[in-house]
Amino acid sequence: MEHRWTRRANPTRLCYATGMDQAYDVVVIGGGHAGCEAAAAAARSGARVALVTMQADRIGAMSCNPAIGGIGKGHIVREVDAWDGIMGRAADAAAIHYRMLNRSKGVAVQGPRVQADRVRYAAVVRAALAAYPTLSIVEAEVDDLTRTADRITGVRTSAGLLHAGAVVIAAGTFLGGILHSGLTATTGGRVGERAATRLGRHLRDLGLPVARLKTGTPPRLDGRTIDWARLDRQASDTEVWTMSPDSSTPRLPQIHCAVTRTNLATHDVIRGALDVSPLFSGRITGSGPRYCPSIEDKVFRFGDRDGHQIFLEPEGLDTRAVYPNGISTSLPPAIQQDFLRTIAGLEQVAILEAGYAVEYDYVDPRALDTRLAVTGLTGLFLAGQINGTTGYEEAAGQGLVAGLNAAAHARGRDAVSFDRADSYIGVMVDDLTLQGVTEPYRMLTARADNRLHLRADNAEARLGEQAVAAGAVRAPKRQALDRRRAAHRATRAAIDTAMLHPPTAATLRQSFSEGHARDTVNSLVPATQAQDATIVTEVIADLLYAPYVERQRADAKRLLGGANLPLDTVDYATIGGLSAEMVERLRMAAPADLQAAARIRGITPAALTAILVQARRAPTTPRRAA
Repeated sequence: MEHRWTRRANPTRLCYATGMDQAYDVVVIGGGHAGCEAAAAAARSGARVALVTMQADRIGAMSCNPAIGGIGKGHIVREVDAWDGIMGRAADAAAIHYRMLNRSKGVAVQGPRVQADRVRYAAVVRAALAAYPTLSIVEAEVDDLTRTADRITGVRTSAGLLHAGAVVIAAGTFLGGILHSGLTATTGGRVGERAATRLGRHLRDLGLPVARLKTGTPPRLDGRTIDWARLDRQASDTEVWTMSPDSSTPRLPQIHCAVTRTNLATHDVIRGALDVSPLFSGRITGSGPRYCPSIEDKVFRFGDRDGHQIFLEPEGLDTRAVYPNGISTSLPPAIQQDFLRTIAGLEQVAILEAGYAVEYDYVDPRALDTRLAVTGLTGLFLAGQINGTTGYEEAAGQGLVAGLNAAAHARGRDAVSFDRADSYIGVMVDDLTLQGVTEPYRMLTARADNRLHLRADNAEARLGEQAVAAGAVRAPKRQALDRRRAAHRATRAAIDTAMLHPPTAATLRQSFSEGHARDTVNSLVPATQAQDATIVTEVIADLLYAPYVERQRADAKRLLGGANLPLDTVDYATIGGLSAEMVERLRMAAPADLQAAARIRGITPAALTAILVQARRAPTTPRRAA
């Protein structure tokens, strides 16, 4: 009888499982952010789950940026947390720097972001997975999928056969992965880790629409060789907030980041080395992320800029490694050293690990339905970068969707759907499965049609009841949701009662507009003083945004009446709220009317509303061709 290594619930303990064949409800391939959330979501749904990974000690690793959240991304983290997911609590447990992005703007577009200690974050994720008694971790490489006709029945691994009712592939950048450093290319999904070459070939053999994308990472710097005194420091937020309302662990010591910039000398070094860049020599054929380009791409595309900002982010409390956010590169290591030393504060810097690019296989997400299930192959689900996305948060959101639905499929339950009107996860799934991608997809608040409603602070109010109804929330989270829902109702009732008195109502309305509403509410509505400050702030935001949300819904209805409005006089560049990507696509397509604009990939209903308003204001003289 053969043995194969598996890891059971405790990730620090290896044990033997005898026999070649094992049966599970769900098998998840990959231990990154998508795979971890998929496995955990399936286990919370009652499924027996195997998470298969080539290196169990790399589960939960942060491959690139040591941060969780951001604008749009932080919304997804809060939504995953509303479903009892892992990422938010892990981010808090490992957080060494909190920063609320867009703090000066409305709460709907503020982005909670946490910089995390890499080692601690991965350890917390592994411990979270260990808490699921029906989740096993199998350390092996997946060679191919097994199937009967068009039904997936399991996976064949280097250690044996795993039978499954459903399979989730969350392989990150490992499918056919190639690492590029200058003109040198090696196979791998991450530095020091081999690629999933056989599984990548198998997906092509299955006839899936496979193509190539590219991402990259900057060099890691030795913090002891940085002249921190010369740089602008960026402190962690003094206001206490968390990524997850359920986080209870004490805060770790908080560190400062620093900000510097490239300059003309930096750009000269980079321009002089483009001939040895794999991006410009033709060695990389996959498209890279538009909203996170490499530094050589920035210098080439934005030649008029005299500098690009760099955020220096320590990677942990017990390491000297620093992540220079903003200078992803695949130039040769010697060139990286040269251009870094032209930057203020980095004149003597030493590189601990050179930056590199990764080119990898992805599957056109239009081959998926909204469950993230592959059409035509029953029981196969995809999540994360295999669907053409970039970012930990986007991966986690997809892992949640795929894991829930894989478990539902395997156990004969109703599918779980995420609507774009109710969640950023729904926006992402709809964008991917309807429009596909031509470059790695990144979540932006501009992609959300109802972004005034889809705030980071009200994720539980939007999704909590659905999560409980789906049976995917454990008892402690369910009880916490009930408590916060009751507190929300009580707070809203107290404020509504106070608003019935005209003098009080006038003062409250004024405080809403002037940005000091919570203090005013606590003074005028004593019942709110006993409530958690985040609940009070959320209720105030509900009241503040209510008329705008209603107007947005009315605008959506008006779209139906303006579908045939001509657009030949509209200058898209003058419309606030349209991203540069949308303006570019609209100009290229030159749609005749709103109906035609609605069929352009990437043009959201919110964008259509803005175009409709502008079209009704535009002069009747057609615009000249560009």
